[in-house]
Amino acid sequence: MIPPLMVSATGYDVAMDAETESTRGLAEVDLGGGRPMQLELHQLELRYEALRRRAPEQEKRLLASLAQHGQQAPIVVVGGEGGRAVVVDGYKRLRALRQLKADTVLVTSWKLGEAEALMLERLMRTAGRDDAFEQAWLLRELGQRFGLSQEELSRRFDKSASWVCRRLSLVAQLPEEIQERVRRGELVAHAAMKYLVPLARANRAASLKLVAALGTGRPTSRQVGALYGAWLSGNAKTRELLLSDPWLFLRVQEQARRADKLEHSPAQQLLSDIGALGGISRRTSAKLRQGLARRLLPPERDEIHRCLRQAKADAEALFLLGQKELGHAGPETEGGDPRPA
Repeated sequence: MIPPLMVSATGYDVAMDAETESTRGLAEVDLGGGRPMQLELHQLELRYEALRRRAPEQEKRLLASLAQHGQQAPIVVVGGEGGRAVVVDGYKRLRALRQLKADTVLVTSWKLGEAEALMLERLMRTAGRDDAFEQAWLLRELGQRFGLSQEELSRRFDKSASWVCRRLSLVAQLPEEIQERVRRGELVAHAAMKYLVPLARANRAASLKLVAALGTGRPTSRQVGALYGAWLSGNAKTRELLLSDPWLFLRVQEQARRADKLEHSPAQQLLSDIGALGGISRRTSAKLRQGLARRLLPPERDEIHRCLRQAKADAEALFLLGQKELGHAGPETEGGDPRPA
């Protein structure tokens, strides 16, 4: 039975027996009663590495720091089954140490069960650092490995049952292959949640094909959003072309966007705005003729009156300025002054 760990909005309290089943009988590894100590890498159980996303740029900086200064902070472990030291926190440091061909790592142990250690580690992180996927992976692991119900998870994390359900649905709906790309830092977590989850919900095969076609590239959140939007609005042929070569679609779209940004002539700029103004005026007049104003509530009528007065003042100011500027835009005399109209 897992000892209770209560989480509240103001902090957390941990109540447990120090001698839990998971920390008894550490015949293989003596964890030193919480004191920092050196362990060989092969003595570690990397059971929860998949619960955190990788950050390639951050890990490069960490690698350089470890190479120059050595390990400054211990990783966190707890006692696991068979006397193994289960890593709870410090996976980035472990990956860097492996690249540096290290044989040992500095560890500190928590006298907690694995479930409590995982929840406590999350609470001790800087607020907001973990994203929805990391929360979902942790919740799924606690549910599957330790049998915690959604109700129990919501109580322990001081969250609503719907919050737990939404997080679990996130990883249930997104294919594991795409989650692995998010985990490795190859896909932006926000983009996966906002665009790839609904795409997978609508068409799982299309989401897998799209991510596979992206290859080793690392699209931005904006690019993934553009691909999803094009898939939603496109016909069967468009979708087929997009899924076969998404990078080509993005290049063509970028070229079109740049072309739209090319500076238009002064006449084109003014004509476009004046045309929009006239279109809005005609559309609003048509709605008024259809009797839309008669369906307004008194407070809404007052607000419409106020907006109309402001629009009239803006339009009159525009017309006066237009007459003034256009009246001075004619051919100039030899002295540089405009000719009288």
